[in-house]
Amino acid sequence: MKEVKMFMFEGCPHCKRAREMMVEIFAEHPEYAKIPMTVIDEKKNPEIANQYDYYFVPTFYVENEKMMEGVPSKEAIKKVFAMAL
Repeated sequence: MKEVKMFMFEGCPHCKRAREMMVEIFAEHPEYAKIPMTVIDEKKNPEIANQYDYYFVPTFYVENEKMMEGVPSKEAIKKVFAMAL
């Protein structure tokens, strides 16, 4: 399994929606919930966020490869976790 990193910030409506979609996805695919995941709030941890190349949140990386950026879709988030598995 590879680690998933999610970049977000509190108050972002797209980040909130992505997290809601993740709950649904984990219910459908319990194996995805076991994948190691780090959630990084770019406003609280700019020193980490600045090391990655993205502009919009939420952004998902699998290891160091950007997999999804911006307005989330359930299908795109599923692909992130499928790649990590």
